[in-house]
Amino acid sequence: MPGWTQILIVLVLIVLLFGRGKISDMMGDVAKGIRSFKKGLSDEDEVKSAQPEPKTIDATVAREESSEKNKASHG
Repeated sequence: MPGWTQILIVLVLIVLLFGRGKISDMMGDVAKGIRSFKKGLSDEDEVKSAQPEPKTIDATVAREESSEKNKASHG
């Protein structure tokens, strides 16, 4: 496991290689990605809640009504 001094040296090398501006830009991009991901999740939840529940049809009632109509038209 790396010690604190090794971690500090690696961080200093990263800052020297990329520069502070580049690192802050990358962190900003990561933050934007996280925000858009969270927004996408909340939008998906809103779409699911906005959709109406499917209506169920009682097939027995529909059959009885159609048979009553057939009886009335034939008799």
